[in-house]
Amino acid sequence: MKIDDTDRKILELLTQDGRMSYAEIGKELSLSRVSVRERVNQMKKAGVIEKFSVVIDSEAAGKTVSAFFEVDCEPAYLVKVAEKLVNNPSVASCYQMTGPSTLHMHVLVEDFPSLEKFINNELYGIKGISRVESHILLRRFKSRSGLKL
Repeated sequence: MKIDDTDRKILELLTQDGRMSYAEIGKELSLSRVSVRERVNQMKKAGVIEKFSVVIDSEAAGKTVSAFFEVDCEPAYLVKVAEKLVNNPSVASCYQMTGPSTLHMHVLVEDFPSLEKFINNELYGIKGISRVESHILLRRFKSRSGLKL
């Protein structure tokens, strides 16, 4: 699907407020509610819009420590390690990265004792991990909350 300027404007408005009604979007862009609904449905069908969701402030929800990990795995264990990690409720995201079978992981926990427990009891106990490097988030300047088109 080729996205035109109108689609981009609809996506920008939905990124700012995912609960904005089709009528409100239509009023903002001088389109009918039906036209906006049809464009949104086309973008959903084409996979441009994956889903509508809620963005939660992790700190306000009690997850005050945010840590990023580079996890090197033995190649034969990479998928098994990733599958185990993504099922852990503290793991916010996990990606395979270029390099020597490396996973990049974002973890959110309540406090530093919880982080230590995650590292010692959850992470270090997984067979196939050869190296772990961690970085603690000090301050967030920008988080992805939609794609700028």
